[in-house]
Amino acid sequence: MNYIFNMEISVQQASAALAASNAVFTELFKHGTLTVEFYKPDKIDHQKPHERDEVYVVVSGTGVFFHAGRRWNFKPGDFLFVPAGAEHRFENFTDDFATWVIFYGPKGGEQNS
Repeated sequence: MNYIFNMEISVQQASAALAASNAVFTELFKHGTLTVEFYKPDKIDHQKPHERDEVYVVVSGTGVFFHAGRRWNFKPGDFLFVPAGAEHRFENFTDDFATWVIFYGPKGGEQNS
């Protein structure tokens, strides 16, 4: 994949790339084990556990984040960590919800490396 971004990706650029992808997420940057995506689910978050550790940084919207059997309210600016293989999802989120997704490390997560 050829990335059009180097050291900076604005929310506006990420939103435009996502709209052009016609999907709920788009990969925008990759360096070593680091992968950065922009994610905007439509009404329901259908994601499954991932093979690598990940971080979400909420860009816009509010809702509830489910992880490890617990639920937390989230808002713009919140940082959410999910270890590899953990069940998680966004629930009851507003239509404007969007988040950065940052994957890193080896499959199975860093605790296994």
